[in-house]
Amino acid sequence: MDRPLIDDRSRRLLPWLVAVAFFMQTLDGTIVNTALPGMALDLHESPLRMQLVVIAYMLTVALLIPVSGWLADRFGTRRIFIGAIVLFSGGSAACALSTSLAQLVAARALQGLGGALLLPVGRLAILRVFPKEELLRTLAFVTIPGLIGPLIGPSLGGWLVEVASWHWVFLINLPVGLLGVLAARRHMPELRVGAAGRFDLWGYVLFSASIVMVSVALQGLGDRALGFASSMLLLFAGLAAFGGYWLHAALSAQPLFSLRLFSIPSFAVGLLGNLFARLGSGALPFLMPLFLQVGLGYSPAAAGMSLIPTALGAMLSKTFAAPLIRHLGYRTTLVGNTVLLGLMIASFALVDRDTGRVPLMLHLAAFGIVNSLQFTAMNTLTLGDLEGVDASAGNSLLSVVMQVSMSMGVAAAAALLIAFGGHTQAQGSTAVVETFQATFVCIGLLSVFAAFIFGQLQPRDAPQRIPHVPDEH
Repeated sequence: MDRPLIDDRSRRLLPWLVAVAFFMQTLDGTIVNTALPGMALDLHESPLRMQLVVIAYMLTVALLIPVSGWLADRFGTRRIFIGAIVLFSGGSAACALSTSLAQLVAARALQGLGGALLLPVGRLAILRVFPKEELLRTLAFVTIPGLIGPLIGPSLGGWLVEVASWHWVFLINLPVGLLGVLAARRHMPELRVGAAGRFDLWGYVLFSASIVMVSVALQGLGDRALGFASSMLLLFAGLAAFGGYWLHAALSAQPLFSLRLFSIPSFAVGLLGNLFARLGSGALPFLMPLFLQVGLGYSPAAAGMSLIPTALGAMLSKTFAAPLIRHLGYRTTLVGNTVLLGLMIASFALVDRDTGRVPLMLHLAAFGIVNSLQFTAMNTLTLGDLEGVDASAGNSLLSVVMQVSMSMGVAAAAALLIAFGGHTQAQGSTAVVETFQATFVCIGLLSVFAAFIFGQLQPRDAPQRIPHVPDEH
């Protein structure tokens, strides 16, 4: 494939530009969770009902991922990348200006429109600019900020809430976004396919509708925001839309996601395993900052600092994950680590107001190691046997499943908190602590069940290589 001609300076700065965009995205994903109690107080909401702020962003990202590549091919990488930064920054400003939970949720959805396009379009530009022998090194560089964002996000969010207000959690995106637009105008190449392929619009409508309706139905059942009849109607309509997509994909020559992908055993097991194993992993970043502040009485800054060991543990896991997987094999690694991950989540039920800071931070560091190993094993299993067009479609579908699963994990955690009555209890009370403890146990057990999926792996199903795959937490 002919590489586009760009000047040397732009070629050197392109990875930095995409890395900064990835940093903005991952920072936002972690900085908001620590600020949720502060937002709830200012908006006169229960902290245990703030899950929609997180879910709205995740679902919007999931819905836009499948169309990102086609948009870049049709309108050009520079135009879409700049538009993504503008949407993300505009959504951030709207979040800061929100005076109600409904406004904040709508603003987070707008922010998600930009966030969904930032990394896929930036990564596409890198794939087309750099030759194959330079890709691994370049993509590895781009993903480094993905580790730094979760490292500083929780503590920065807690500190901003204490010294200023929760609004600054979003306002700090504005100067970075402005610099990003200026840099992208000069150094992001304008790459596009002469005749972009036909986009499967009908398949996209069916697929997106199924995700939205099922998610809203489960959310409505969980927090009782919708009546039982309305929730069930939405749930069955969503399942019907998914069934319609499945039939459409079987009959279409160029479906959004080909059913051929599921004939590859490692992909099928890996994708389903991701869907269920990430329920617990997605719930923890939402649950833990709330637990530390609402249950244990930590200040926002102290809660954020307490979460740093989780990110450090994740970074440590990267040093030995690949050799361990090669030594044990995918089936043994994933079955054992999935059970261990679920037990680690459930073990947070042992934490109470008498637990010291050091034991808690060691506990969180151990969770970070196990959680990151799970991500690495699941993602490389899922994508390891894909090539060519299948690799692009499989990576896109995996990204969608990751976002949907994490949003469902947040919804499940919030529903359990409400079901156990936490939203009606005084903050810092023994009853609130016990509500969180019961929720940790349930979420942990939910995660353990994913081990049954990975247990279906056969030695011949495991990919022969461990590709470089970013976690995209």
